[in-house]
Amino acid sequence: MAYRSFTDPVLSRRTLLRGTAMLGAGAALSSLPFGRAAFAHAGHWPNVMSTVEEYVSSGKVANMVAIMGFGQNNADVIARGTLAKGGATAADGDSLYRIYSQTKPITGVAAMMLVEDGKLGLDQPIADFIPAFGEMMVQKEYDGSIGPENLEPAKTQITARMLMTHTAGLGYGIIQRGPIQKAYEEKGLIPGQVSRIPIPGMGRGTPTDSLEKFADGIASMPLVYQPGTKWSYSVGLDVLGRVIEVASGMPFDKFLHERLFKPCGMESTWFRVPESEVSRFTTNYGVVNGTLFPIDPAASSIYLDEPGFPFGGAGLVSSPNDYDRFLRMLVGKGMIDGNRVMGEAAVKMATSNLLPEGADLKGTWVEGQLFGAGGRVQGTAFGWGGAAGTAGFIDMASGLRAANYTQYMPSDAYPIQRGFPDIVMKDLALRAEG
Repeated sequence: MAYRSFTDPVLSRRTLLRGTAMLGAGAALSSLPFGRAAFAHAGHWPNVMSTVEEYVSSGKVANMVAIMGFGQNNADVIARGTLAKGGATAADGDSLYRIYSQTKPITGVAAMMLVEDGKLGLDQPIADFIPAFGEMMVQKEYDGSIGPENLEPAKTQITARMLMTHTAGLGYGIIQRGPIQKAYEEKGLIPGQVSRIPIPGMGRGTPTDSLEKFADGIASMPLVYQPGTKWSYSVGLDVLGRVIEVASGMPFDKFLHERLFKPCGMESTWFRVPESEVSRFTTNYGVVNGTLFPIDPAASSIYLDEPGFPFGGAGLVSSPNDYDRFLRMLVGKGMIDGNRVMGEAAVKMATSNLLPEGADLKGTWVEGQLFGAGGRVQGTAFGWGGAAGTAGFIDMASGLRAANYTQYMPSDAYPIQRGFPDIVMKDLALRAEG
């Protein structure tokens, strides 16, 4: 297999931080005649198990943890490898992983709680919460000049729906090129972090020091598309974090803790890893020409520092067991362990198509599919992936929840992230035949 380096002009930004877990298998899940009780232990996932073992034993990754379950049943966990190459501590369901863009569905679902509360409307202009978005300008030429000669007024207001579905016309420092990308970096409009180590092809800008400053800074920049017209991966979920903050009257990270993490029993999900938990934190690796090198060692990780602000699009660290509790709540239609976290209607809406009518998906990562509250939708499946190779999804019809965790960049250096749902489907099909 050929590998491209971090300095590749396509990979260096566009693929290093994005999450693109595919859900091609999701649409068929509800039609399989398998019995959920049949999957009582990890041995019932032979294809998943062999994949995990192959990736670790071949040295492609230091560790891999796959976790699958149905409904509210306990999950099956398949774990191999150690927290770092050459280390002694085995990875397991409680190990900590940088989930990057798997943060996006969490932020989207959190916003749906406020829709349910009546504090936020899906089609309400976000300028009601962040006035700086009241009069936006749009680039005439995509990624062209940001001077007045290349700008025109936005034809409609940005809404919460557009933020959730990447159709607001907002840019992204890991996607854009040219003057707008440079301006994002200079203004600290950087909604993520990778390492303290200089990485070729990656900018070294410092994020601004508050979510309010970030959102207002994004509002001062031109849009790259007219709102509601085109799917384009963006900082929409990061800006949505500020909308949540204003609409709830509570800091975004505190809102997540009080309304989502605590009720779901998620005790290992943070924007900053506590010093007391470093012993179960994984090391993140870069893949260059098939070789791994540590880009964010756990003991000196950038995630041990307080981030400039809580990155609602790519900032969380979580454990497989913790994120599984989030997925359990979703397939439980808002319930987990007998506790109601959010309403059934809000969950159904979050995990179904929310794209604005007429939004163009042609030529995008989600062409031929749909998009919900921060995650891809196909059939009754919903989920997304992270920049360091993680992937997680659910199927609302069957109650399946499945996720895979490892740490390497860029995420498309190996096919596991995109292929994980299909591997899970192979095991479900085998069981159905049996």
